[in-house]
Amino acid sequence: MTDQQLIENTIVFVKNTLANAEGGHDWFHIERVYKNAIQIAQGENVNLLIVSLGALLHDIADSKFFNGDETIAPRMASEFLLSLDADSAVIEHVVQIIKNISFKGGNKVQAFKSLELDVVQDADRLDALGAIGIARTFNYGGFKNRKLYDPSIVPKLDMTPEEYKASTAPTINHFYEKLLLLKDKMNTKTGRAIAEKRHQYMEAFLKQFYGEWEGKL
Repeated sequence: MTDQQLIENTIVFVKNTLANAEGGHDWFHIERVYKNAIQIAQGENVNLLIVSLGALLHDIADSKFFNGDETIAPRMASEFLLSLDADSAVIEHVVQIIKNISFKGGNKVQAFKSLELDVVQDADRLDALGAIGIARTFNYGGFKNRKLYDPSIVPKLDMTPEEYKASTAPTINHFYEKLLLLKDKMNTKTGRAIAEKRHQYMEAFLKQFYGEWEGKL
């Protein structure tokens, strides 16, 4: 099987698997991350097959929707790629990307490093920024029936990965606990440049939000 056929089969698999997924973590999220990853990869010396498969499979079973179980996604991805007779080294690399891509409060030490992970991680983080990032954040907040904002509940910036996963804070808090931190955590030059623009958009949104909240705008 050629690399292109492997990618095409993976696209079909992901579309089918995420057919009924929450709107911020569905096929269209995967597609945007895949496109971001391909764009970023053009300026990096990376294995494009691994970047492509990592981007396509990175959220095949997000632990948020599986009671926090982080073992399901790597297992699903591995079993699927094995069924296509993908190279064992490629499979292992993709599995490591899936295991290490997540933000988790920003306080977890990454156990695996590679340029391919850097690219896919930046691509995923970009989809949490800007207009799309805002839309996804409020969509997920609604999905979890969270408050939009509660001035009495302040953002918590020093959460452990476990606290981050268990948080039920208002949606606005997520901007401070994750989204606004991503700009300075980007790995690549292209990722940083795009993140800067999207970060500025979110800051403008928050200024408008607070102004409307107080009835001043």
